[in-house]
Amino acid sequence: MCGIAGAYHWPDGGPLRDRLTKTLAHRGPDGSGSYDHGEVHLGHRRLSIVDLTETGAQPMVKDGLALTYNGELYNAPELRKELEATGVRFRGTSDTEVLLEAWRAWGTEGLHRLRGMFAFGVFDERSGELVLVRDQLGIKPLFLVRRGKGVAFASELKALAAELGGSLTVDDTALVASLLYYWVPDGRCAFKEAEKLPPGSWARFRPNGDVERGTFWSLRQVAEEGAAYEGDFDLNAVIEDSTRKHLIADVPVATFLSGGLDSSYLTAIAARERPGISAYTIGFRAEDAKFEAMPDDLMYAKKVAAKFGVDLHEIEIAPQVLDLLPRMTYHLDEPIGDPAAINSYLICTAAREAGVKVMLSGMGADELFAGYRKHLANTLAVQYQRVPGLVRRPVESLVDRLPVATSKRGFRSVRFAKRFLSFAELPEETAFRRSYTMYDQAELVGLLNPDLAGAVGDVLTEHADTYHDNTLSDFVNRMCLADSRLFLPGLNLAYTDRSSMAASTEVRTPFVDVEVVKAAFRIPGDRKIVKRQGKMALKEAALSILPAEIVHRPKGLFSAPLRAWMSRDLAPLVREVTNEGELVKAGFLRREALRKLVDEDASGQQDRSKHLWHILTLEYWYRGAVSARQGET
Repeated sequence: MCGIAGAYHWPDGGPLRDRLTKTLAHRGPDGSGSYDHGEVHLGHRRLSIVDLTETGAQPMVKDGLALTYNGELYNAPELRKELEATGVRFRGTSDTEVLLEAWRAWGTEGLHRLRGMFAFGVFDERSGELVLVRDQLGIKPLFLVRRGKGVAFASELKALAAELGGSLTVDDTALVASLLYYWVPDGRCAFKEAEKLPPGSWARFRPNGDVERGTFWSLRQVAEEGAAYEGDFDLNAVIEDSTRKHLIADVPVATFLSGGLDSSYLTAIAARERPGISAYTIGFRAEDAKFEAMPDDLMYAKKVAAKFGVDLHEIEIAPQVLDLLPRMTYHLDEPIGDPAAINSYLICTAAREAGVKVMLSGMGADELFAGYRKHLANTLAVQYQRVPGLVRRPVESLVDRLPVATSKRGFRSVRFAKRFLSFAELPEETAFRRSYTMYDQAELVGLLNPDLAGAVGDVLTEHADTYHDNTLSDFVNRMCLADSRLFLPGLNLAYTDRSSMAASTEVRTPFVDVEVVKAAFRIPGDRKIVKRQGKMALKEAALSILPAEIVHRPKGLFSAPLRAWMSRDLAPLVREVTNEGELVKAGFLRREALRKLVDEDASGQQDRSKHLWHILTLEYWYRGAVSARQGET
């Protein structure tokens, strides 16, 4: 796992590459390297995981090819054997060299054969062409800015923004999208002139300025092929195989262990492969957990650790939120309003201090196997719509009057009921969007400058287009596909990469694996949600190794006690930002609408803690963007 950067046919490309690479130092504290050849300048920061010697150093240059690569190739041993059979001779044991030789042998035609997480740039000295590539599922990031015949690229947007800030313009529509979702979708970027290379794609830049783009893997196609699959397969075997491959490393590996199904499943498999493996879990201050009515995940984590001989480390999340908020906003690159990023960062920091460089995470299982409450809620909404209006109206009136919290504690069941009723009678795509986003259309328009009403419409249309872009007849798998295309890369994989790399730690996601994804979409929706139980196919597979009390426990939350933070630690900052913040002064957000959110939250009538947390993250991001632009002009 590393940080990559480069410049191609860019004025002062070498110095720019050096500055970009320096900004990415946290991604690779173990070493740095550079490569220059005419108009191409490649940079690399190394976090040594496989082949810790100099034969794994980058950029790797061999027989006319130069490669700068961020990621891990989990089928590198198999590809190495295949290439050796054709006469290829390897100098070291790194997956970097395997990737370089695979590119030499197969080029873009071989990209679908790669199993792992990766973003890389490869330069051919003979043709003068630079190709940029991003993995199938968007696990690893790659940002780029094009200018004339040239391109500059980096693993993190902050590197490009720091160096090119004076020429980058904030994309208002991207910020509107972030308010809706609480993250910027992968198809957009916070700056107009920058872009994210799409998952499963490549871009070839030629010396004459021509650019060719291609796609080597399609999630939609995989889902549609899965729907037509009629054979049998062993899901547990697929997950075990992926987990074993994700354990390949020449340094210590540990796991996240929340005590929930996904992390417990992976930890149990990993413990069989590596007895005594370490795991890290989080706990919260007792008063915060009580106020938030949070489940006792730690109890389950301890049970799993005891059963499988895992060395469990507990980290109490009682952070200095006022200090962490601007730091996390910087590291996350774009405005992301999920406080789980703080949890991830603190866990990875603790693991790194203990000498652990690699962590396994259960990320992705909920998206693929219908494990979120929104999946069940949307299936229940279809049934709710059949209930006579004479019955529904009194229930809705009662729930509307109930408070979500008192001064001493919150009521999760009331929060869930209010959220459910906000979308239960809407059409399918609209209901699905409303079940996990922050505002309905009228609320979002009312929050923003009136001139941005058109941007709201554009964002909602993009969601609808993505949701309907398939031929699946299965409602549950339509939701899973939409989540895997929007929610997974845009939020969960994004914050996991940035928060972990901020702590110089690599996080691997065995569920977000091409073979696991294929298996997930071969499972019909009625096997994923059964009798009001989500993720049933995965639970059945997990019973082969986990006890039933872990498999069927109530779903936990990898989140944070936002309501407690808002009412205590962050209350003064919320007042400052909603009254005199830069977004208000710039006219992007309406002061009166923000005050209404604050009042509704303070009264306990509505839970607006997540909305307000994201307003804070957006405010800090915007301050940084404005500062960078002013510093360059």
